[in-house]
Amino acid sequence: KVSNGSSVTKFTLLAFADTREMQLLHFWLFLAALLSNSIIIMAIACDHRLHTPMHVFLLKFSVLDLASISTSLPKSMANFLWDTRAISYLGCAAQLFLFSFLLTAEYCLLTVMAYDRYFAICRPLHYGTLLGSRACVHMAAAAWGSGFLYAGLQTANTFSIPLCQGNAVDQFLCLPHLVVVSLFNSTAVFAYLKPPSISSPSLNLVLSFLYSVVPPAVNPLIYSMRNQELKDAL
Repeated sequence: KVSNGSSVTKFTLLAFADTREMQLLHFWLFLAALLSNSIIIMAIACDHRLHTPMHVFLLKFSVLDLASISTSLPKSMANFLWDTRAISYLGCAAQLFLFSFLLTAEYCLLTVMAYDRYFAICRPLHYGTLLGSRACVHMAAAAWGSGFLYAGLQTANTFSIPLCQGNAVDQFLCLPHLVVVSLFNSTAVFAYLKPPSISSPSLNLVLSFLYSVVPPAVNPLIYSMRNQELKDAL
């Protein structure tokens, strides 16, 4: 049993999967996310016709997706290859901070993109004035700044409180489910509201997989591949 966080030097993660088929799915989703987001980034960066607010936001969104999945999956895959489940204390803190930062920034950027579409559809004559280059920079900076602020508070809060159930984490990555081994956390409301009867390591694994791995792999199809200008550029 661990009395406080200062005596912890590493955490033990849940193995992502015990079967080769699930590990291959793990790998192919990671590869698909890397390729699809990289292609979108290069297409928008290299084609001057796509240097519009909407496409610049799509580029930043792909950057966030690319960084997000690169934060969560490589460590899990490395643990599988080297047959280990350990992650260092600092590594766990860094993974939590980076993922919280990227996920929050992504949500804020989606809000900015929604406003961009609103102005483009409802106020087309004023679109160029309302969303000039300076406004786009300010909105993107606000999204990233919000993510940085939330991630800093989330990480400091999580790692500044005592641990109550040892250093085992029922996840394949160090994310807000550290609430399982800490006394308080800003996501504790989910732990309290979720019925105990459906709480299990398998369920936690599925949930973490859904919100950390699937979105970066499918977001390029949802937000970019239905864009005719981007498809023409590709």
